Amino acid sequence: MILVLEKEITQDQKNNIRSILFREGYIVREMSEAGQNIIGAVGKGDKKASFFEALPGVAKVVSISTSFKLVSRQLHTENTRVQVGDVVVGGERITIIAGPCAIESRDQAMTIAREVKRYGAVLFRGGAFKPRTSPYSFQGLQEEGLKILAEVREATGLGVVTEITSPAQADMMMKYVDVVQVGARNMQNFELLKCVGRIGKPVVLKRGLSSTIEEWLMSAEYILSEGNDNVILCERGIRTFEPYTRNTLDLSAIPVLKTLTHLPVIIDPSHATGIREKVSPMARAAIAAGADGLMIEVHHDPDHALSDGAQSLYPKQFGQLMRDLYVIAPVVGKQIDFDYLDKAKAVDYLSRTNGSGIQRAAFLGEMGTFSHKACMQYFGTQVAGVPAPSFKAIFETVKTGEVDFGVVPVENSLSGSIHENYDFLLEYDLKIIGEIKLRIIHHLIGHPGAKLDGIKRVLSPPLIFQQCRQFLEQHSDWELVPVKDTASAVKEISTTKNPGDVAIASKEAADIYGMAVIEEGIETNPRNFTRFVIIGAHPLDKGPRRKSSLIFSTGNQPGALYEVLKIFAENSINMVKLESRPIHGKPWEYMFYVDIETDSESETFRPVLDQLNEKTDYFKILGSY
Repeated sequence: MILVLEKEITQDQKNNIRSILFREGYIVREMSEAGQNIIGAVGKGDKKASFFEALPGVAKVVSISTSFKLVSRQLHTENTRVQVGDVVVGGERITIIAGPCAIESRDQAMTIAREVKRYGAVLFRGGAFKPRTSPYSFQGLQEEGLKILAEVREATGLGVVTEITSPAQADMMMKYVDVVQVGARNMQNFELLKCVGRIGKPVVLKRGLSSTIEEWLMSAEYILSEGNDNVILCERGIRTFEPYTRNTLDLSAIPVLKTLTHLPVIIDPSHATGIREKVSPMARAAIAAGADGLMIEVHHDPDHALSDGAQSLYPKQFGQLMRDLYVIAPVVGKQIDFDYLDKAKAVDYLSRTNGSGIQRAAFLGEMGTFSHKACMQYFGTQVAGVPAPSFKAIFETVKTGEVDFGVVPVENSLSGSIHENYDFLLEYDLKIIGEIKLRIIHHLIGHPGAKLDGIKRVLSPPLIFQQCRQFLEQHSDWELVPVKDTASAVKEISTTKNPGDVAIASKEAADIYGMAVIEEGIETNPRNFTRFVIIGAHPLDKGPRRKSSLIFSTGNQPGALYEVLKIFAENSINMVKLESRPIHGKPWEYMFYVDIETDSESETFRPVLDQLNEKTDYFKILGSY
């Protein structure tokens, strides 16, 4: 059951409620959901719900109808995010776990680990204990394999994942690894489930070969009932009559699980298909279906692998898959972050050196704007988002050091460049240190129960009205009320209590302010993406940089711009953006903004830089990232 607590509850009343629940033998979880303080209680106590509803400080009691309680979304409506070092599974960024089926040697593990990290994996998987169908097959290097995994973590910074097959291995798991995996064959090994629940490390729980989703969730319940909430569900295919793949990958489990449970869901297409050529298509499909991550088998020499070589991708195939996922992820509101670990390490270093303990990033508007979402997707939970009233305020607070970073939009795929921010990039001596592209999906948001035929006023920024013009033209009697940002619009209608007022904003804004989505995806063109840049006083780190933004002006004579662009062509540098902006106070004179695919601050670019300085009247590197 769920005990919803009164807002004015005292600490003594709360302690009394907890004491009674513990006395009755309940497992107790205290949490905050949608602005309400609640206590989840699971057990077989004798007291009826009416008894608890009468306790001082309890507003109401809600029964949990499912057989699985602790993993149920009825108990915990918000998504659980499982922290593994600097990596968060279930957040805004897709988690990629990659590595060989089995650890075969130190050289093999190190070689593959460096390759998968280079292409964007954030956790490394490898089996040390291998439960095999045949007793004569390779059973793993056991503790020696665990030691190699620990060396991989030390050398690469990748957290390591491996399978536990017996409670007797618990001490070794605690000593060497970051995440323990319960394999498909052990999904209903209840003593093992209790064991991984007690050791407290994050757990990847794979679905059994022939188990139902409910049986799978009940296995997760065993782990949570022992006090370990850090469970990641992994669909790896189920056994069916189909012989053309090893198993049948049940991607329909993703939306089902997202409804039933708060736990993150990842997909293992390697074990599901058992065939290398089928892994990448199913991995792409899994992300499109809403998976929080993938577990991919990769081997540099799969023909000689001691386990499951036929389903292991070559490193270059894995790299191509990651590029595909980078394109797919924004469509479903997620992101593949190739700099995930380097960025986390750099932010952590800055937090320790400046003594603040946490970094701050300014974004436009209230919590729940698309700028806020971009901030969360780029930095995750490591950086605290700080609302700002205007773009100029963002630049000012970064310049003065009030915040460490700023998140500003510079370009929309439908409406073009946000020229104001390009002008600020010229005006302020700040650096672009990163970028993120976000798909913009607009929802019509109102009070719970509100209907289309009762709408009178729509609040949103003017630019959003343009992007939803086709939908709004169908309702010409609605009054369009401009506001500064989308989240402010939702916040305002939440306070007016008028069911005739609605807003156009993101689903996240609706969740934050307790509003409901009336219509989904009302933007005229679904190919609506905004590019945000991250600004800072200094570069974030010294890792690999793939792109640069430049600004320059040329003399007003024939061929001047051509002479500059020719330098890029002659040095095989790809230019991905060129735009002109008027120079303030100098009519008919222009600055040129350019994005190129290279690191303009590297030593190899210096000869090109010298040529550019020679051919331009003004030249500035806005940043390499």
